[in-house]
Amino acid sequence: MTHAQRPPKRIDSRDNPRAKLWASLLTPRGLKKAGQFILAGRKTVPEALRTYPRFFETLLVTSPAQLTGWTLPPGLEVIEAGSALFQELDTSGTGFPLLIGTVPEMAQADLTAAPRGLELICGLSDPSNLGALLRSAAAFGAARVVLLTESAHPFHPKALRAAANAQFSVELVRGPSWSELTAEAGHIAGPVLALDAGGADLAAFTWPHNVRLLLGEEGLGVPPALDVARLTVPTTGAVESLNATVAASVALYAYHTAHGK
Repeated sequence: MTHAQRPPKRIDSRDNPRAKLWASLLTPRGLKKAGQFILAGRKTVPEALRTYPRFFETLLVTSPAQLTGWTLPPGLEVIEAGSALFQELDTSGTGFPLLIGTVPEMAQADLTAAPRGLELICGLSDPSNLGALLRSAAAFGAARVVLLTESAHPFHPKALRAAANAQFSVELVRGPSWSELTAEAGHIAGPVLALDAGGADLAAFTWPHNVRLLLGEEGLGVPPALDVARLTVPTTGAVESLNATVAASVALYAYHTAHGK
C-alpha cells in the first residue's frame, strides 16, 4: 500500500478538538498532559515510520499527493490538515508530513541498584541540548538516560529535532530532582562520576564498565554539595568551558573507546 485507499479525513479549523490537542503538544505542559508528541523532519519522519512505527498513530499531510510512493504501516491514520493549521504545527517549517506519536512509558529509576553499562543522569533543561545529548548517547552506546525532574521533556519538538530519532533507541527513565539526588547521594549505587571543570583529567581516567555519569545544567554544573567523584575534559584553556552536551559527548566517546565493540 502506497497511501490510504480512501481520501483522508480533512481538518481545517484550528478550533477542532483534535487540532487544539495537537497545538498543545508544542508546549511542555501539553506534552505531559496529552502524552503525545509531534515529529517533523524530511529525514526523521520516513525513518521513524520505517524503523519505529509502533510509536505512531497519525500522519498529517497538506495533500494526499504528498504520500505518493510511500509505504505506510497498517493502522496508521492519515489526516489532511488545512494550511493554517499545518503551518502552526510545523514549527520547523519543513512543509513535510508530520507524525503524531504517543510518548512511551518511562519507568522510575532505582538508583540504589547497581548500574549496568554507562548510565547518564541528566538535568538539562534546554530541549535542544537534551536532544543533542540523546543523539550522542545513542551513538556511543549509553545503556540508559535518567532524566531528572528539572530536565526538559525528551519529546519536546526542539529535543526531537536535535536528537534525530535517538529518543526511540535509548532507554529513558525518570529520576529524582537535584535536591533529592543530593540528599540521597550516599545511597546511589556506584561508581558515580560527574563532569565538572574542577575534576580529575578525563584523558587519564580508566573507565569501569558499569558506571553512572552525572551531567549538570548548562552554566550551573553539578551542585557542589553533591558528594561524587568529578572528571573534567582537558582543553587548551582558550575558552572558559565546554558546552555541557559537548563535554558529555567527549566523555561518552572516551567510555565507548574503552568498552565499545
